[in-house]
Amino acid sequence: MVNLTEVNGVEVMPKHRASCHCGLVVMELSLPKGIQDVRRCDCSMCRRRGAIVASINLDDIQFIQGEHELSVYQFNTKTAKHYFCRHCGIYTHHQRRSNPNQFGFNVACLAGINPLKIDQVKLYDGVNHPADR
Repeated sequence: MVNLTEVNGVEVMPKHRASCHCGLVVMELSLPKGIQDVRRCDCSMCRRRGAIVASINLDDIQFIQGEHELSVYQFNTKTAKHYFCRHCGIYTHHQRRSNPNQFGFNVACLAGINPLKIDQVKLYDGVNHPADR
């Protein structure tokens, strides 16, 4: 697994801020080893939102402000919980179905980080998810 400690010259801080587009939701992510498990997924939800995500443990996200501004969306098995700012609509993070002890977070929400500058983002096969069998 690759741990990204910088993206296009921008350092990933051990405690890194992340926010939605309108700024009402602000989080601090604990990333002492950098951004881990960077990926895209081709499930019906991820294909539509187009986000590049990475993994973090549940207790590694602290809300600075606006947690109450989030809406949650669940579908199919209703295991995963997808969080969006209810004002600007930006997907910030989700509780993973494949590992409910982790969040997947939207790398584009990290302050100063452009996920489109990350080379060779792997693709997860969400269409053939093991929980759907």
